[in-house]
Amino acid sequence: MKLGYQTNTWGGVVGHPAGVTSIKDLFYLANGSTEEALQDIKDAGFKGFELFDGNLMEYKDQKEAFKELIKRHSLEFVGVYAGANFIYPDIWTEELLRLEEAASLASELGARHFVVGGGAVRANGILDSDYRQLGEALNQVAALAEKYGLIPSYHPHLGTIVQSPDQLDKLMPLTTINLCPDTAHIEAGGGDPVEVIKKYINRIKYIHLKDYRDGAFVPLGEGVQKFDQMIRLLDDAGYDDWIIIELDQYDDPKKGATISREYLTQFEKVNR
Repeated sequence: MKLGYQTNTWGGVVGHPAGVTSIKDLFYLANGSTEEALQDIKDAGFKGFELFDGNLMEYKDQKEAFKELIKRHSLEFVGVYAGANFIYPDIWTEELLRLEEAASLASELGARHFVVGGGAVRANGILDSDYRQLGEALNQVAALAEKYGLIPSYHPHLGTIVQSPDQLDKLMPLTTINLCPDTAHIEAGGGDPVEVIKKYINRIKYIHLKDYRDGAFVPLGEGVQKFDQMIRLLDDAGYDDWIIIELDQYDDPKKGATISREYLTQFEKVNR
């Protein structure tokens, strides 16, 4: 197993303001320095990184600078995270074009994974047809990612139509895309991440580990997540891909990354 870190802790999670009036420009963004994030991620002891599609697109016309950046920090570009509403047919074409733009650039710059979250909650409530629309859209995302040589996964998330265990179970038969569990989002949505990993282990090609305590996301080891059981399940299944550690916001991003990396050393010792 290889350990990477998401850059979204540096600056927190925002969206591109152009998306207010233009769906095709509604990228996720971490409102901080990618270069600072990579330096801190390296210093904390991680070997790779994931970043938002919006932060990736900042290098659309600076591809060589991005390649030099990751080379200088001796890190692997593991994956890119993107999102969409998915359920509104009238704007899905625009969203898909945006996702393809990110997937194409990610592939060109050496990424391995393409992970998406989303599924909008309507103002008047969730319709059963929303799950069918989401499933069909995710199948298109999977085909799109594979077209560019990327491994596609869906990431359940709070605030979407897939945040609770029953909502996840409703979606998964409707799509062929892989599952990327975010362990803290699953717990915050009322689920047991250990049971989710156990149930969907054959569809897990990528995973986000995040700890959770009293309604807050915290560095690994400072919450109540049962990472020993999760890692044992992955190990037993022969999982040999990247594990991405994520922490949406933390006062000292480098400290948060370091705490999580030190926590994970216990599992390396057990596995040797």
